[in-house]
Amino acid sequence: MSSARFLFPQAPRRVYWETTRACGLVCRHCRADAVATPHPDELTAAEGLRLLDDLARFGHPLPHVVFTGGDPLERADLLDLIRHARRIGLGVSVAPSATPRLDEGAIAALKAAGAQAISLSLDGSSASRHASLRGVPGCYARTIEAAVEARAAELPLQVNTLVSAETLDDLGLIHELTIKLGAARWSLFFLVAVGRGALLSQITPAQFGRILEWLLLLPTAGGPIIATTEAPQLRRLQFERGDGARVAGGGIRDGNGIMFVSHTGDIGPSGFLPLSAGNVRRDDVVTVYRTSSLFRRLRRPDDFGGRCGACRYRDVCGGSRARAFAASGDPCGEDPLCPPELFAAA
Repeated sequence: MSSARFLFPQAPRRVYWETTRACGLVCRHCRADAVATPHPDELTAAEGLRLLDDLARFGHPLPHVVFTGGDPLERADLLDLIRHARRIGLGVSVAPSATPRLDEGAIAALKAAGAQAISLSLDGSSASRHASLRGVPGCYARTIEAAVEARAAELPLQVNTLVSAETLDDLGLIHELTIKLGAARWSLFFLVAVGRGALLSQITPAQFGRILEWLLLLPTAGGPIIATTEAPQLRRLQFERGDGARVAGGGIRDGNGIMFVSHTGDIGPSGFLPLSAGNVRRDDVVTVYRTSSLFRRLRRPDDFGGRCGACRYRDVCGGSRARAFAASGDPCGEDPLCPPELFAAA
């Protein structure tokens, strides 16, 4: 299998910018350990504009920028940043938190500024199950209301759902809810023990395998596109069972097609892999992505450890680099969640 089409050495497909760590929620699985007030050293408005200009220097096809947090609505300059990104040709999505800030007016303003989609987190099919993870009563109702308002504003919606031992038995009902809400995309975030998420319970490899098989069987007509975060094994199964050339996102994983910029400007492979290869205040973000030892190492799946490096699907999949790091301290180690039956020797 040729790895050339599964590598992204010149530019990321998606850049996740953690615009702030300020957030009104206290989610039990928060990767960012979000807090109530902005960090005093987060990137300024001028630095944010400069970052967007620098991202545009990757050239075409330009990366898509996801404004995340914390809660990006906590930034007073968010709309200015979105407008600037769109003026210079960058695609933009926003991942707001379901707080009172996210009202009908805010959604309309995001749409008018040029946001092409928003994502909302839905970790339970009922108010009680969702609130048990989000930590704030009323968050479920606000999420549902925001989803309805986004649809009315014709702003495409992605629903994000955590996959952990706490949510495993609720995934079917959550999927039904995403269909009712008219979500364009359902992204399942498979737990990585980072931030407050280290306190939650991981699913087993056997459960992981069964979820992937279930996702493959979900009907696609009339429902959302199914995507995964920190579970590239789904694309490996799609590749194995169909036309590999049509597998969306083949090879994309932390550091390979993905880049993360923290609220203070640190440049890393993803928000779930807490390693820094530089900082936008002192380093050129394009050069860091293309030439830093960390990013280049993450783009060499032949050198991955254990079953990940020996699997013939290491190019299209490669396993979760964040989970490997959380388990062993080596971002190029074996993904411990991958079940043995998915291993295919080269």
